[in-house]
Amino acid sequence: MPKSFFPLLLSAFFMAQSFHAGIAEPLTGDYANNARALLDPYVQSNLFSGAVLVAHDGKAIFRQAFGQANREWDIANTSDTRFRLGSITKQFTATAILQLAEQHKLSIDDPVSKYYAEAPAAWQKITIKYLLTHSSGIPSYTDIPDFFKSDARIDRTPEEIVKLTRDKPLQFEPGSQFAYDNSGYVLLGYIIEKVSGESYADYLQKHIFDPLGMHNSGYDSSTKIILRRAAGYENQDGEWVNGAFLSMSIPYAAGALYSTADDLLIWDQALYAAKPLNDASLKQMFTDYGHTYGFGWFIDRKLEHNRISHGGSIKGFQAEIDRYPDDRLTIIVLSNFGNSPVDKISTDLAALYFGVKAPVAITLSTEVLDHYVGQYELSPGIILKIKREGNRLFIQKPGQSLIELFAKNEMEFFLKVADAQISFQTDDKGKVIGLINHQAGLDHLAKLVDATEAAREENELKRRVKDQAAQPGSEDALRRTIETMLHGEPNYDQMGLTVAAATRQQFPKLKPRLATLGALQSISFKGVSPGGADIYEATFANGLTEWRILLGPDGKIVALGFRPLS
Repeated sequence: MPKSFFPLLLSAFFMAQSFHAGIAEPLTGDYANNARALLDPYVQSNLFSGAVLVAHDGKAIFRQAFGQANREWDIANTSDTRFRLGSITKQFTATAILQLAEQHKLSIDDPVSKYYAEAPAAWQKITIKYLLTHSSGIPSYTDIPDFFKSDARIDRTPEEIVKLTRDKPLQFEPGSQFAYDNSGYVLLGYIIEKVSGESYADYLQKHIFDPLGMHNSGYDSSTKIILRRAAGYENQDGEWVNGAFLSMSIPYAAGALYSTADDLLIWDQALYAAKPLNDASLKQMFTDYGHTYGFGWFIDRKLEHNRISHGGSIKGFQAEIDRYPDDRLTIIVLSNFGNSPVDKISTDLAALYFGVKAPVAITLSTEVLDHYVGQYELSPGIILKIKREGNRLFIQKPGQSLIELFAKNEMEFFLKVADAQISFQTDDKGKVIGLINHQAGLDHLAKLVDATEAAREENELKRRVKDQAAQPGSEDALRRTIETMLHGEPNYDQMGLTVAAATRQQFPKLKPRLATLGALQSISFKGVSPGGADIYEATFANGLTEWRILLGPDGKIVALGFRPLS
């Protein structure tokens, strides 16, 4: 159930992405051993706990579990541990809808109002198909500000969830755009219940899981005893903590299922055999309707191969299922660690299978590595630490574990757990003065600072977060930025290099959204994020938005983000 924050700066430093290189023939050696070695850096960096299954033509070529299903009882994950799936649930919801369509109990072209009597007038053009493809324009209830802080702990019926955004304006004309929408899939679950006369959970169990032999899958429950269910965990200041409580009535048909890697392989093979649906319905499900999305599946190409995939994210859990149908390759990654980069792990495992060559590391002397050890200021109060342990170099972001750096040459390093490269900067005398993180087409600069300055910056950030005190000048800088965006191009000279580059890249997509908001009416300060960004609520003539902004020592914007609130 992804968030829809619109970042102008990709501030999630070391965001997991996948490496790309030339395509070669499929690996012919010992895939299992190579896959295990590929996963080692993720496990050692505390970035993965869960189960992985890679299968070719329905037969497992790699299956292994890592980490613990329950850290309090020191119980290990196994291949039959049950994990929450999050939004992978959507493909099962779509399947149920198509089954009912095959039985002529509904049509995907039916208006939603035919089944939901309280549909407002603005919904008259919304069809079931628009719900399936995230093109209805209905705002997602998971985008309600601070929804997960309190509201998500309360049990709700599907009708009550729908009412959370029912009376809000549509984000766009139905069918005209794509916006990932959990509210739409809750409505689909509601329709399944109305048409079938069964609860959503019972319908899936009776018509999908049981017939296919998926005996380790079902609708999760906060109260029910479920054997071999993993506990979910998150990262908080570098420590493992229990995932926040979530009433499983809240994700419902958008994200409330659990399963195992082996059960999802059964599901994968059943789709090839057209067991849950006929061929015509499967063709509908796996058609790209214009936004690389079908019915409950993303449809795209990866590593120069056709891919059908979906991920899932829910408190304490991450999940990914990637199917390469032309190659009959299936990769399933289930994790009970909410910060795990399962999408990158899955893509790296596919790259290994397809023979994509990964970067090769060289060995450097400890004397060379010691030149880079120190503390680097990425933004005010955000200090990156470079450490050496033996003949290995590591980087550490605040609140994260050490991540190993691998040398390409004496000045450039890469990460195996993220599509990122680090190059160190030197002055004309060869002394290290900073580093640059190259990622997602952007360069993030961090200057070398001494321990005293680093401590001062970190303490100042902690003070601002504790006192919820805005940076001097941040409101004026935000107001100027919004006004220039509304009336033309933003002033890139008032931004740091990384934010300026990101804004140039993303502003064409942002501009149409801003144009619908109308004139800026007011800006009010709401607090400081844990990363130090000031949070503002900006009211426009036609909507309410949240903005986050962080200024550097020179007063330039070093982080900026925006999301609509209504």
